[in-house]
Amino acid sequence: MRVGSEQWRAHAKAWYAGPMPPPRAMKDEPVLVTGAASGIGRATVERLADEGAWVALLDRDAGLLDEVARRVRDRGGARAVAIAADVSLEIEMQAAVARAARELGGLRGLVTSAGIFDAGERRPLAEVESAVFAHVLATNLTGTFLVLKYALPHLLRDGGAIVTIASTAGLRGHGFGSGYTASKGGVIALTRLVAYQYGERGVRANCVCPGFTDTPMTGGVARDPQYLARLAPGIPLRRVAQPEEIAGLVCYLLGDGASYVNGQVIAADGGATVM
Repeated sequence: MRVGSEQWRAHAKAWYAGPMPPPRAMKDEPVLVTGAASGIGRATVERLADEGAWVALLDRDAGLLDEVARRVRDRGGARAVAIAADVSLEIEMQAAVARAARELGGLRGLVTSAGIFDAGERRPLAEVESAVFAHVLATNLTGTFLVLKYALPHLLRDGGAIVTIASTAGLRGHGFGSGYTASKGGVIALTRLVAYQYGERGVRANCVCPGFTDTPMTGGVARDPQYLARLAPGIPLRRVAQPEEIAGLVCYLLGDGASYVNGQVIAADGGATVM
């Protein structure tokens, strides 16, 4: 028997115990973005500015950060606060998150995009120096933990959304990058934990796993025709991603359109993980 729309709504209401949250656009919403000076972080900041959000940009590259903040203001007058800090250092994260919340009047969104790949990992695990492995984890995984730790009390005040940036490396492993792969798998697990622990308190958490994306981290190889010719057969869309494409998904997950999306790990990889 086909259930009519009114019947379905009545049935759904019986299972839904709480009031529906009010619609929330990104305009004037305060959002903190780490790794904001380049790549996916920068593209996310620019997309948020276009949507009218107030953005705190956090990165350890102070010079580049100031340049991006100026560009953000020029894109439409959005409030942009540049904070130079290292996500791997707890004392800096505590101060940076507090400053972001103070200058933006709170936090309703968080994007953890800061991440590194160390060239010393381009070899089998047994040949990777322990210091290199620890260095990558300190930024990619511990850094994500520290930002979450200090941002969550602010997000809990009025509710909000978190989007972490991991990688398809955390879903299926790669042929190199032991620390990178381990750290991104850890970010995925940490995101699910936050979604479980804080969902009932009004904070959603989701994780985006980009595939190969044309960013400074990939060193421009995405524009090498020969490299792309080798890479493309493993991607159904036959191309790599641009940072703006990942930023679009991130901003969707921050907004009201994704109000019932929580604890999800979403691969933005052109279909590579289905092969």
